[in-house]
Amino acid sequence: MKPDSELKELSSQRFYSFAFGIGVKYFQLAVVILALASAAWAAEVPDCHLVAGWEQQGPARSFTSDNLFEYMDGNAEGYLVYGFIRMQGVTCKSGGDSLVIDVSEMADADAAYGIFASNRDPDRPIAALGMGGQVMPRRASFCKGKYYVELAPHPDKDHTPALQAFVAEMEKRISGRSAPPDALAWFPPDKLTAVRLIPQSVLGLSRLKRGYVAQYDLGKAFVVAEVSPESASDVLKKLRERFGQSAAAQVADEAFQTNDQYLGGLCIFRKGRYLGGFANLPEGKDAAALATSLAARIP
Repeated sequence: MKPDSELKELSSQRFYSFAFGIGVKYFQLAVVILALASAAWAAEVPDCHLVAGWEQQGPARSFTSDNLFEYMDGNAEGYLVYGFIRMQGVTCKSGGDSLVIDVSEMADADAAYGIFASNRDPDRPIAALGMGGQVMPRRASFCKGKYYVELAPHPDKDHTPALQAFVAEMEKRISGRSAPPDALAWFPPDKLTAVRLIPQSVLGLSRLKRGYVAQYDLGKAFVVAEVSPESASDVLKKLRERFGQSAAAQVADEAFQTNDQYLGGLCIFRKGRYLGGFANLPEGKDAAALATSLAARIP
């Protein structure tokens, strides 16, 4: 039998060998995870060679929320409020034509759709590109998953064929959901003119932090997701206190309605963790009835 001192030394050697082996495995796993993450982001990096005849001009661009102002100057804030994380971009050249391509990673798919909807041409239809897109003679954009893609060609002429070719190839490479946000289908379609994601202070109310707002011929509808039914109920309570004089309404789980100096006829309800309702309604419009139709469409 080995002496106690030798046994202790042998045990220590085995322990450190085991610990070293575990450490190596975790290190290898971390390297694999980082490699996969880099590969996933690489698929979203724009590439001039996606379309034949185009070459990269100058170095690639990369920006984060810390230095986006250097690239976009006064427009950066419009991206940051939607949860901008980073942007990768290139400028491509073909003969006398150039094409600026930028891919922005946003906080989530809702945010990507939100920045697309805020920048799109409201007078032109939304194309079936990712969650939504537009291709025009001198501009193209689309969103897919948490990514927002913009293409701006020069000089001033019709660049539709080149834009369509690039957009088609880039849409294949970018990962994430292609279906529009679920909330878009919740708003009653009758006399609906537009739906946008408002990144903060929905209806100008700070307690409604982020949500979708639908514009109708008369008034607006909105849906805001809270983290839980309990937090939604607490927000509803505080909103009712903020408006003061109001009346309970029989809509979804709980609701109230009132008339406000700035928001007109108003009804706000809670359904599970969602807050929704109608506002800016003229006198004589039944806010509770409209809110009921909206609540019925929320799962």
